[in-house]
This record gives sequence, structure tokens and C-alpha cells, in this order.
Amino acid sequence: MSIQNRFWIYQSERFPLKKTVPLLLVFSSASICVSARLADRPLPEWPAFAAGFVLAMALFFQMRVCDEFKDAEDDRRYRPDRPIPRGLVSPGEVLSLGLLTIPLALASAWFWHPSVLWLLGAVWIWLAAMTVEFGVPAWLKARPVLYLLSHMAIMPLIDLLLTGLEWLPAGAAAPSLWLFLALSFVNGCVLEIGRKLWAPENEIAGVDTYSALWSPRLAGRIWIGCVLLSYTLLVGTGSATGVGWPSALIGAIALVLCGAAAFRYSQAPTVKAQNRMDTVSGLWVFFCYATAGFLPLLIGAVV
Repeated sequence: MSIQNRFWIYQSERFPLKKTVPLLLVFSSASICVSARLADRPLPEWPAFAAGFVLAMALFFQMRVCDEFKDAEDDRRYRPDRPIPRGLVSPGEVLSLGLLTIPLALASAWFWHPSVLWLLGAVWIWLAAMTVEFGVPAWLKARPVLYLLSHMAIMPLIDLLLTGLEWLPAGAAAPSLWLFLALSFVNGCVLEIGRKLWAPENEIAGVDTYSALWSPRLAGRIWIGCVLLSYTLLVGTGSATGVGWPSALIGAIALVLCGAAAFRYSQAPTVKAQNRMDTVSGLWVFFCYATAGFLPLLIGAVV
């Protein structure tokens, strides 16, 4: 196969564009909109949104590339069907593609506002620390909750960068921006836990999942607990942007659907329930950012 065909298969398995592009487009755009709304400022010009999308795509792909190297030994031993262990692409090819996104990210930040570069640097420092497991891989792996929290800390850092596209040129961030950054942290946990709630027959020896760590029943409850915390932060962000009650009402409907999915998985952790949890996790996060970022604009336009 040509390298183009091989990388097309690679992205479909490890960085599916059909799901990633819409989510990151909403994530990056909503971050800029929330930052402006919280500070009661007008939205920046369209290049800020273009820069945000490019930065989000570049950073999330870089995280995928770093994961390929961080997890290389586990993949070789326990998941030989993945693209690199089975020989579809080489580590060098994936690394080369990842390195190409670095100047792209730098250019996007520089051409919009050079001061954004220091926030980009902070994200890269944390990503580098994550890739080497903060220098204590065995210690961290033995503490899965701390592992989760330390790795999900990159989410508010990325969001600080994306919101910085709005607030750095304006001079300062709104004090209530912490609500949205906390929402990003919790939503990262929702995604990460949700994609590792597996059916018992799909569990793989040597592969860490939260369903194996906590049992499906407890893992489902912990996941819905994260969703509840996310809902609380969504309503808090909505209140700060002037759409608290609409956010609460719309969010409550989505929350019920999430609760139903978690209950079904906890009661019967089938392959279908596993796939549903993965899908619902992504939809919840998509919903949160769309609501936080765009609902104030929609209501403002109507009013």
C-alpha cells in the first residue's frame, strides 16, 4: 500500500477524523466564545477561531503520537493488532507526521498573537512530562486514579491556551474562567473513563481498564458521578455567561440519557453497552462545549 493509504487506515483506527474534527471544532470555537462572553467582550475575528482549530488538532494528534511511544511495549505484548505492532506504519513514520504539526502549531499561534506561544509551551512541557510518566512510570501505573488525574490535567491547559486566543490580546482573562477550565478537566475524565468501560469478554490481560479495576457496576457509577460534576460545572459556566437556567434544563435532559446508559452498562456490561458508553461519553462532551459556547450566542440573538 502507498503511504497515503496506510496513514488513512491509521487515522481511522487511532485518530478518527470523522469524530475528532467535529469535536475539536466545537471545543476550540466554544472555548473562544466562552472566554469572550465571560468578560463581556465581542468575539475576536475569524483568524482566532482558525488558529484555535489548528492548535487543537495539532495538540491532540501530538498526544496520540506520544501515546504510541509511551505504550509501545504494552501494545507489542498485549495489542499486536494495533497499527504499529502489526506493521501498518512504522514508529518513525508516525513520529515524522507528529513533528510536522509542531511548526504548524507554532505558526498558528504566532500569526494570531505571539504571546500565545508561552501557553503553547506550557502545554508541550506537560505533554513531555506525561510521555515519560513524570519520571516514575511504575509508581504512577500502580496508582491508576492519580495516573488519570495527572494525565487529564493537560485538558485545562489546552483550554487555557484556546481561551488565551481571546483573552491574551484583550489583556486579561475573566475571573470566572476557572469554571470552564474545570469543566474541561472533568470532561477529560468522562471521556477517558468512558472509553475504558469494557465488556468482560473484551478485557485483555495486561491492558488496564476501569471496568477491570473497579468492576463494571462501580465503574459505571464513578463515570456517572463525573458526568454529574460536569453538569454542575456546565450550569455554573452557564450562570456566569447569563444562561444558567437554560443550561440546567437542557443539560438535565442529556444527563438523564447518560444515566440510563450508565445504568444499563452497570447492570449488563455487554459489548453493545460498552460501545454505547464510549459513544455517550463523546456525545456528552460535545454537548457540554456546544452548550457552554454557543447557547449564550443563540439566546442573545433571539432576545
